Amino acid sequence: MDDAGANATKFTIFRKADIPPLTEAQFYGGATTTPEQRDSMDKMLAAGWADGEETRVMFNGPGFALVHAWFKAGYPLPLHSHGADCLYFIVAGSLSLGTEHLEAGDGFFVPANAAYTYTPGPDGVEVLEFRHTTMVGFRILAKGAAFWSKSLQRVAEHRADWKAARRPGRAQGAANPPA
Repeated sequence: MDDAGANATKFTIFRKADIPPLTEAQFYGGATTTPEQRDSMDKMLAAGWADGEETRVMFNGPGFALVHAWFKAGYPLPLHSHGADCLYFIVAGSLSLGTEHLEAGDGFFVPANAAYTYTPGPDGVEVLEFRHTTMVGFRILAKGAAFWSKSLQRVAEHRADWKAARRPGRAQGAANPPA
């Protein structure tokens, strides 16, 4: 992979095989959470929450960032905000955003610091997220024991399915490329 880091100032190629998971990328300026939220997220991670998503920073260069995310059906995405504007394009699958149902080819824009969440459709959803910044703040806004308890239950209900899930829009028997 040519240098796809924050210092890339020339023509750059990036390849999916060389791109680390979001958890290994220097992209988020750290999540802002309360102790209750952190404790709840730790419990969800221990129960297999990470099996419900695959997120990678495809490119992080001067003034641009591109993230690819696959959220599997049933994945509980908490209400959150980012410290930068985000433009989303749905590559495959579908999602519900409030009362709106969006599918492949649709998209949405979230201004900086706006609270949002969405629910992956029955086959999950793959999105591309475009940002005009190379470092982004991430703030968890979901509150209350009821939300975290329900989310933990959803992780338990879906974890086995997540391990066998195929990306939305892939033909049966087709290769499922590595993320």
